[in-house]
Amino acid sequence: MVLFIVFFSIGASALSVSILCDDLVRYYRNNQLLKAAEESLRRIEALNADYGALLEQLQKEPNAVKRIAPATLGTEPEAEDTIYPKATAEQLAAVREALREEVSHGIGGPAMPDWLVRCSEAPQRIILFLAGAFLILISFICFGSAKQKSQQGRL
Repeated sequence: MVLFIVFFSIGASALSVSILCDDLVRYYRNNQLLKAAEESLRRIEALNADYGALLEQLQKEPNAVKRIAPATLGTEPEAEDTIYPKATAEQLAAVREALREEVSHGIGGPAMPDWLVRCSEAPQRIILFLAGAFLILISFICFGSAKQKSQQGRL
């Protein structure tokens, strides 16, 4: 009885994993896309809050436009007694790359498990399906028929 349960449960789980493999892959991919969308939403909400604070500050203090305009529009500042640092194109490219790497590492949920990646390949799915079917057949043939024969002998 115990061997029947062990063989049947292993065979049934192998059979169900081979059949439901596409659904599991789709689940993990959708989960990753959901995490990426939530992260993008958080960044957009943070940007909205920053821009809202900036707009509020601009409405309260009109001189802030004169300070922000040169940096935003890329024009030369009007104040002659102030030194403004200038970033080179290489420095800006390095900062952009660092920000992209930071964002790409932060986005996404847990990756697909290695066993699921291996099982999603066509040859492994076929082997898994056949192995599960054979285990179920073996469990019924070897461990299920003994009771029927003993009951037939008594009649």
